Amino acid sequence: MNQDVELVVRILVGTALGGIIGYERDIHGRPAGLRTHALVALASATFMVVSTHLAYYQHYGPHDFTEVDGSRIAASVVSGIGFLAGGAILRTGFSIQGLTTAAGLWLVAAIGLCAGGGMYYESIAATVLGVAALTLLRRFEDKDDRIRRRLVLTLTEAALPTDSLVEKLAAIDLAPSIEGWNRDNAHRQLTLAVRLPRASGEATLVHALEAEPGIAKMQLDPPS
Repeated sequence: MNQDVELVVRILVGTALGGIIGYERDIHGRPAGLRTHALVALASATFMVVSTHLAYYQHYGPHDFTEVDGSRIAASVVSGIGFLAGGAILRTGFSIQGLTTAAGLWLVAAIGLCAGGGMYYESIAATVLGVAALTLLRRFEDKDDRIRRRLVLTLTEAALPTDSLVEKLAAIDLAPSIEGWNRDNAHRQLTLAVRLPRASGEATLVHALEAEPGIAKMQLDPPS
């Protein structure tokens, strides 16, 4: 195989394998999905290809002194991906979310480096194990498949007391927890974390809140 074609194939394989991990994250509504993971793997594979073959494209003479150390770029990718992965970690109240997504970004960086280095079997094996860890182990880690959402309510004086409102939401199995509370002259603002069923969670929440007096505004943030 022509060397240029071989290097492009390495980059394509790395991108495709990273996209598989990203697709799993995407279907579960995570902030870093298919495109993010594919781009991380693409960049990692490209960095690895550059680090291992840069010297061959500089047209050095037979007696020119040069030294190639591909491990330096690989080490830089491993440390640099931490900045991107850190952006996927979010703190909501007392809970921290996004750790699995951050670990997934770290994994696709490794997959991209494997593919960029021509280690196709190893990169495929890492992808299979990564998908297995994200899907099969989910049932052992968390049997509650509801989505955690942040709910902000603007309440008037006619609204129920906070504890009574929380109890009503808990009665319909939304598992509310108070994250913040604020009050001005006419309104009070209550911030809750709720866990909504994937199928009909939003409709259930809206139906429950519409029946409550004194709720001037409801804001439901996207899944974290």
